Amino acid sequence: MKLLLDSTRCQGYGRCQEPAPELIDLDEWGYAQVLVSDVPAEGAGVAEDAVALCPNSALRLVK
Repeated sequence: MKLLLDSTRCQGYGRCQEPAPELIDLDEWGYAQVLVSDVPAEGAGVAEDAVALCPNSALRLVK
């Protein structure tokens, strides 16, 4: 499963990073950066939570 970020949609709320700090980091302005695009099976739940928390749908998972 791949975690993808559309950086043009990210508004820097930072909500996505809370459940998945091992997958997503925030830059100095609070915008998301994907640290691990290939999500391991044990990280699928937190990746799904991060996607769900993004108010601008900037993150998505592709199987």
